[in-house]
Amino acid sequence: MTKVFAHRGCTEGFVANTLEAFVEARRRGADGVEFDVRRSLDGALVVHHDAEVPGCGLIHETRVADLPPHVPLLAEVIEASSGMAMNVEIKNLPGDPGHDPSGALSRAVAAELADHGLGDASIVSSFDAATIEAFRAAEPSIPIGWLLGATAPLDRALEIAQERAYQALHPNFVLVTAPFVERCHHGGLAVNVWTPNEDRDLEAMLAAGVDTLITDRLSAALGIAARRGAQTSP
Repeated sequence: MTKVFAHRGCTEGFVANTLEAFVEARRRGADGVEFDVRRSLDGALVVHHDAEVPGCGLIHETRVADLPPHVPLLAEVIEASSGMAMNVEIKNLPGDPGHDPSGALSRAVAAELADHGLGDASIVSSFDAATIEAFRAAEPSIPIGWLLGATAPLDRALEIAQERAYQALHPNFVLVTAPFVERCHHGGLAVNVWTPNEDRDLEAMLAAGVDTLITDRLSAALGIAARRGAQTSP
């Protein structure tokens, strides 16, 4: 059965990647949440999508005490998201501000998740394959997923994911078809798509049999998934 994850928490009336957004996602019945992790100048793991906080500066050049109060620590988000599955995206593309080629960011995230006892109910993802592989080397008990952009060659990505024994692919939904999902499942890979928001796209991904919808329209997605489940139940 397809799960519904709130993209950066529930952003319908709430600021993305804030504690309030994650608490609201749980209140509305999300199966899980997706959020983004970066590292501050003094090594704190913080949850924020962009490399820069408006009016503050680049996160990797800013001490955690100088970040705005609405930017939470990873540990705080884990606590706020208790009871839900978590998709932890490590922001670490080569060329991005604060890019860490050493694997230290991945190891720090691995240690934090292990300290909180997160296991296979969570998954760690990144657009950078080296980043998720560094995470797996540090904490092999937690699954990893490779994020893919809207122009990624899916067939080649599937081959690489199988060769490297990833647990999931996280493609942009516009690329995904039912035959591709079937091939991934046959190869032992989950398919977690981002970010279908329109009703027709949510319906299409449910029909394709994806494992997880990562969406900005949490309530709509939950409603569509529930109706579809009721229609297909014996």
